[in-house]
Amino acid sequence: MLSKSMARATALLLVLFTSSSCARVLPWRNEPIGEEVNFAFVLRDNLVELESLRIDNQQGRFLLGTAAPVTVVDPSFPLLPGRTHTINLASKQSVRITPQRVAMGGVADGIIGADTWRRAAVTIDYRSGLVTYQKSGIHPAQMTLYRFSGAPAIAVGVDGREVQAIVDTTSPDTMVLPRATAGRGTVSLVIASIDFGPVDVQYAPVTQARIGNRLLSRFLVTVDYGRGVVGLWRDPRIPQ
Repeated sequence: MLSKSMARATALLLVLFTSSSCARVLPWRNEPIGEEVNFAFVLRDNLVELESLRIDNQQGRFLLGTAAPVTVVDPSFPLLPGRTHTINLASKQSVRITPQRVAMGGVADGIIGADTWRRAAVTIDYRSGLVTYQKSGIHPAQMTLYRFSGAPAIAVGVDGREVQAIVDTTSPDTMVLPRATAGRGTVSLVIASIDFGPVDVQYAPVTQARIGNRLLSRFLVTVDYGRGVVGLWRDPRIPQ
């Protein structure tokens, strides 16, 4: 029988496939006033749940989906009439989206996808529980950078070979590696020059590797959708 976390991971992968004190040293510390919006999240069941964000000014359980190209909402979530809808990021900041209806299986009310950020950047500070919407894009100082086309991805060393792994904040696991049959295993991982040593990972019939929150949470993560760049900063506040 699948564990609770593995079941959630599998359900969210299916949804994505269907939809196609140390703060002063943070990389974006010199961001111009008015160029960013901060909103809180909780890491519940190892998923990034955006507490203050609303759709059509209605509360719900919304997950951050860095790998989701568009925002999806469960058929049970009540949207206002019309094709386009509003994501309320803050009291004076909102964006218009055209979400897809996808059954979430009780995992959440929706997944907030890349269409919300458009050509801006989004930074995830796991330690502080903050997501930062950066209109001016990534601030790369101190970060290890990875360029991507398509879904955001980084290079990961897996048992001495380089693997391109999608940055997937809807995965509560460490990594999901492609294999015809599902299961668990242990591999040696190097991410952004940090040697994590042996790490327990999931195997699944996916087309590309995916890195999830159990590893991403060791870093401060920025995804700049406009420039096609992922930045990782090894946060010294978080134990390895």
